[in-house]
Amino acid sequence: MSEEFNQHFSVLLQESIDALRIKPDGIYFDCTFGRGGHSRKILDALGENGRLYAIDQDPQAIAYAKEHFDDPRFEIIYGSFEQLNDYCRERDLLGKVDGVLMDLGVSSPQLDDADRGFSFMREGPLDMRMNTEAGLSAKEWLQQVDEDTLKKVLKNYGEERFSGRIARVIKEAVGANQLNTTKDLAELVDKASPKKEKNKHPATRTFQAIRIAVNRELDVLKNVLEASLEVLAPSGRLAVISFHSLEDRIAKVFIRDQSRIRDLFPDSPVQIEVIEPVLKKIGKPIFPSKEECEINPRSRSAVLRIAERLNESSN
Repeated sequence: MSEEFNQHFSVLLQESIDALRIKPDGIYFDCTFGRGGHSRKILDALGENGRLYAIDQDPQAIAYAKEHFDDPRFEIIYGSFEQLNDYCRERDLLGKVDGVLMDLGVSSPQLDDADRGFSFMREGPLDMRMNTEAGLSAKEWLQQVDEDTLKKVLKNYGEERFSGRIARVIKEAVGANQLNTTKDLAELVDKASPKKEKNKHPATRTFQAIRIAVNRELDVLKNVLEASLEVLAPSGRLAVISFHSLEDRIAKVFIRDQSRIRDLFPDSPVQIEVIEPVLKKIGKPIFPSKEECEINPRSRSAVLRIAERLNESSN
């Protein structure tokens, strides 16, 4: 594994560690290990009886963890964080976890490795899978998806204004066997876009949308947020770092809804049943400092949201 692809700046590093309010003997989950920046910082804060479990579905990340994280307090889990509940159940950790950290999106090593197919800036195969050993690649997905569904994906996941036009030319290129690399896709979208945004490549939204669809990112996020309610111990912390508005909206709404009383039958003239709050929202959203954005421009869109699991007596 090239060292070039191991370079990674952990976004909102100190802020996310502070958010977890780490106990020396606590149990923590880093749901998106990447290259272990957050994991390393958590381990530094743990005592000898503390425990950190990290999850990643990227085989390169797993290999990196096994090579660089030789610590009896640490365990790396190969798989999707969508199965957080299962991992905790297998280890008898349901309701016992003191902190869950999610650093969403694509890591710098994944973006910088042309063979992964995430970036329109580097020519490589149209892959875009977080887990290169499972599921359809972006090329395979584009071959199977119909034009109308692709249009909806580009519009909903990429917030692409020209989704219909771009979907049409993509499917035409697929039919003519002219869409094989990231460069093919980037050039295709560039030509199909009638207007260009300043300082933004025309293919940015299309690549984001296809990546989200291929990896089911939004559904996975919704599922793991729900799982965190069963996993966290009373007073356990949830910290979520997102990088685009779709992810952040899901995290924001989830924390908001779980932090207030909800009426199951709001249209009834008599209150029949309510759900008591499970979480407490902690503070306001946290954004990277100007200094961090200058050092790592990819952090500019990051947002950190924090919540705390309420005690049963508080419900």
